[in-house]
Amino acid sequence: MFDTLSDRLTGVFDRLRGRGALNEGDVREAMREVRIALLEADVALPVARDFINRVTEKAVGQQVLRSVTPGQQVVKIVNDELVAMLGGEEASPLTLDAKPPVVIMMVGLQGSGKTTTTAKLGKLIREKHGKKALMASLDVNRPAAQEQLKVLGEQVGVATLPIVPGQQPVDIARRAIESARLQAVDVLLLDTAGRLHVDAALMAEMKAVAGVAAPTEVLLVVDSLTGQDAVNVAQSFSGEVPLTGVVLTRMDGDARGGAALSMRAVTGKPIKFAGTGEKLDAIEAFHPGRVASRILGMGDIVSIVEKAAATIEKEDADKLAERMLKGQFDMNDLRTQLNQMQKMGGLGMLAGMMPGMKKAKQAMTASGVDDKVLVHMDAIIGSMTPKERQRPELMNAKRKKRVAAGSGTSVQDVNKLLKMHQEMGRAMKQIRKMGGLKGLGALFGGGGMGGAGPAGAMPGLGGPGAAGGGQLQANLQDLLKKN
Repeated sequence: MFDTLSDRLTGVFDRLRGRGALNEGDVREAMREVRIALLEADVALPVARDFINRVTEKAVGQQVLRSVTPGQQVVKIVNDELVAMLGGEEASPLTLDAKPPVVIMMVGLQGSGKTTTTAKLGKLIREKHGKKALMASLDVNRPAAQEQLKVLGEQVGVATLPIVPGQQPVDIARRAIESARLQAVDVLLLDTAGRLHVDAALMAEMKAVAGVAAPTEVLLVVDSLTGQDAVNVAQSFSGEVPLTGVVLTRMDGDARGGAALSMRAVTGKPIKFAGTGEKLDAIEAFHPGRVASRILGMGDIVSIVEKAAATIEKEDADKLAERMLKGQFDMNDLRTQLNQMQKMGGLGMLAGMMPGMKKAKQAMTASGVDDKVLVHMDAIIGSMTPKERQRPELMNAKRKKRVAAGSGTSVQDVNKLLKMHQEMGRAMKQIRKMGGLKGLGALFGGGGMGGAGPAGAMPGLGGPGAAGGGQLQANLQDLLKKN
């Protein structure tokens, strides 16, 4: 997400930080480069121009230029303005506390990902918010559209409105609302029809459905890969339908990111969610502050901790925490940690979200390192006997050769994995010396990190605390040497 833009901006700001003093000319030259980077990222011209004007006005002030670290001050101003452009520091949640059934209406062009996004939101509402949801497809134009939502509903465990052939969208909406009331449904999601382009018939249908359903939320689903076209679509819909928010799909493949940066300014509505993959759990709340940090290469530790909390089983974390307190950490524990890394998105995702890891991520891409590395590590551990996994110190040359042959890797790969285990074991001992999980939690400011949830998982990931700090980076760099 935002890879190209992030690379360009990081280069500009690295040069600014590298200079002891700045004058107005230096700042204006840097802002010219930033403006080019924004335009190349497909940010709408008026949005880019206003952004640069605001940043330049603040950055050329004497208070900034005469400060001890003017380069850092300019970066902070850019960060603050990015956050403002994206909609403020905090995420904009769905309004789900209205009188049930709360109606969420999904609108957008055909192919933008409305049906899949509807299913993702249904799953999110059921699992994260604990509410009963019902989904209804109003798309009578696209072949098998209603059947598609039914299949997705079965996959995510969310009920769908029974299909009545020949029924029109407004009638389906009425039936869906009545059904939701009878079944005591908390949230009703309406997946409306799309078109290949915005036309009068589409808008008339949207207005008619909105008139019947009286939706609490009207979410515009936009494919971020369409760049400037996505902004044009957003303008068309915001002028006709009472939008309450935007969902950007395929953000995992968007190297430019201009649609996201322009959307808030163009529609005046918050970006509420970002689709980050094809899997039905690949959707996340859009946090402007965190996204700005990622764009500027500052990392996103909060999201890593949240992903850990969402994907790591509490029972596993409790077991690991108990073993940590005893100073124990064998290959089975390492295997658990590697599996957790895969669940959280793999090496590339974690590297992209860790502060200071941008160059490591670029090196991974250049050298062809991907999540197959984790698979190979798991194969190595799987080729060990139960006794060897519990006591890695038993691994002599003969055993290493056997394990390498059994896992389809080399003895060198086995040695590197054993070295990683030793380094993580040392990190665990450090954590124990610091007072266990409570000591680690204190490094994160205490709040919520003292338990055996995310904190229990973070050390194995080489979390950002002092104990595991830099461990993930060291491990990744060690993997890179292999290539």
